Amino acid sequence: MKTIRAVEFKDGKLFFINQTKLPLAEEIISTDDYERIALAIERLEVRGAPAIGVAAAYGLALALKNIPSSEQSKIFFKAFERLASTRPTAVNLFFALNEIKKVFDQNSASNLCEQILERAKTIHEDDIKLCNLIASNGLKIFSKKSRVLTHCNAGALATSGDGTAVNVIRKAFENGLVEFVFADETRPLLQGSRLTAWELDKYGIPFSINTDSTAAFLMQQNKIDLVIVGADRISANGDTANKIGTYNLAVLCKHHNIPFYIAAPSTSVDRLCPSGSHIKIEERDHRELTRIGDKQITRDEYPAYCPAFDVTPNNLITAIITEKQVYKPPYNFSHV
Repeated sequence: MKTIRAVEFKDGKLFFINQTKLPLAEEIISTDDYERIALAIERLEVRGAPAIGVAAAYGLALALKNIPSSEQSKIFFKAFERLASTRPTAVNLFFALNEIKKVFDQNSASNLCEQILERAKTIHEDDIKLCNLIASNGLKIFSKKSRVLTHCNAGALATSGDGTAVNVIRKAFENGLVEFVFADETRPLLQGSRLTAWELDKYGIPFSINTDSTAAFLMQQNKIDLVIVGADRISANGDTANKIGTYNLAVLCKHHNIPFYIAAPSTSVDRLCPSGSHIKIEERDHRELTRIGDKQITRDEYPAYCPAFDVTPNNLITAIITEKQVYKPPYNFSHV
């Protein structure tokens, strides 16, 4: 199957797929400027919690490129704060930034840039490994050839490896355990119909896209065997923040007695966050609702509520698949 890489580091620059252009154009952007990386994260050119973390780690390393030792501290913390301000919900961002900060605090100025870059590369390599382990563990949830529904995009485009939820689907398909995939379009930014559909098409996995509101009807028709999605943050008790519309699916699954799974790396677990009520939910510009891309579909002056994520309570989650194992209720990630 085709390999997709959302972010890559080579020749001293970060290369990334501009996901706002998919699926109609495949544009690769390269930069060695941390401000450009911060803008890419804010604009959702780079998105998905693990990919954001990896991109931010490289951003901090690049911030110190060719900087005199006397200016390193000032520039580092300026870049740190800038990158930390981009997306408040995705915990991988703060994990990666803090890991880089540890290197900054522990190393001398003479080889600081090289040391930070090496740590960024390790975070990148670890994410690739975690994606593979999540997919392998995810095979355990299948007992038959299944029809799967997924929401938003939790594939290679959301990580620096092969993805989380979509990677589980891909691995299961390769093992004859997935018959068909239903991809929610995922309003308002259509990550399902644009990004997940693009990936599934590249992989040759049979699929169709559907409006978010069609999911209930599909379940009523007994066309869904299981639902699997990613996560941007998992609290210590297993409550999970993911793309807006995920909670809807969990409630529907409960009503229709359909298993509902989360697939995410352990770096998405926030052990210091006791429950979902403590997760900060990012609110996006209201124009993401009043427009689709550059096309205005209603009046911009209309009030609009546009949270990027919602929180699914742990009692609605059948299991959480990480690189370590498949966790089942009751969840306690305080020491995982």
